[in-house]
Amino acid sequence: MLHIHNGDSTAGKAKLSTIPGEHFAFREALVVGPTPLARDGSEWRTIRARHLAESYGVDLQQCERELEEQENKLASFADHEEVALWFEHDLFCQINLLYLLHWFSQRQLGHTKLSLVCIDRFPGVPGFRGLGELEADQLASLFPDRKAVEPGTLELAGSSWRAYCSPTPADIDQASQADAPGLPFLGAALRAHLKRFPSVRNGLGAIENLSLELVRSGANNFMELFSHFADADPAYGFGDAQLALVLTRLLSATHPALTMTGINGNVQTPAPTLKTLRNASLEITELGLSISRGEVDFVTLNGIDTWLGGVHLHDESSWRWDEQSERIVFLTTR
Repeated sequence: MLHIHNGDSTAGKAKLSTIPGEHFAFREALVVGPTPLARDGSEWRTIRARHLAESYGVDLQQCERELEEQENKLASFADHEEVALWFEHDLFCQINLLYLLHWFSQRQLGHTKLSLVCIDRFPGVPGFRGLGELEADQLASLFPDRKAVEPGTLELAGSSWRAYCSPTPADIDQASQADAPGLPFLGAALRAHLKRFPSVRNGLGAIENLSLELVRSGANNFMELFSHFADADPAYGFGDAQLALVLTRLLSATHPALTMTGINGNVQTPAPTLKTLRNASLEITELGLSISRGEVDFVTLNGIDTWLGGVHLHDESSWRWDEQSERIVFLTTR
């Protein structure tokens, strides 16, 4: 039996449990960076490796090798009678889960069964955030209640993954409203994803706006900010590395919304890294305050060149989130 866990923390604890089988950590963060449609395996790995290398400072060739090794591990599913997927309710986990279910839907599974453990709470664990919080015996208690992944669930996951990778987020809007008994957290996760698009109010998504508000409220240390962010909006499931990428854009823009002061008291001007952020103090700029109030549009001032799933947001045209109608809209900025 093969168990696929969303990250090393859960996989490591599962190995210490009484859960039978081989435990494998799926290492990706498909919630950030480009995920364009219809790419073959080699091109897909190149796209993802380039993003991971540039964003997290890892070696490009090593990253490509590790992604290929991961795909090879997935391809060993035929050696097992059952593959169990262990994922949570948040956006980070749900996007990785969609990728994997779509991947399996493209293969002849033969005698291999798919099952799923996917929860948003655990008895006696208030404020549950993820499976990695649980101890080995708590993880083991979930195993008997795993659910079989039915063909309809595979079909829905495939269409939802294609929607996430689509160049138009209108497809995600439709997918978020689909009936999904086998994936009960999918709709909420996809709605959270849509809120990441720049707001029509000020050009920043929900995560950027929350970050500015938290810094303005006094969460000036990065780790403090990360903790407050996770408490305020657990729907995203971001790690500190993903939040750091969001802050980098606010710090490094031509007209920044945040400034960062290092441990020596000097304002940091180079592009920040997770390491420098961990030892820095953050302050919101006067412009950042104006943006927070909706008086200034961040994209109009700084332009935009970023990916949300399969959507490439750029200066010529931009998808926006309308907070009043709670719908995604298309704006032409020329």
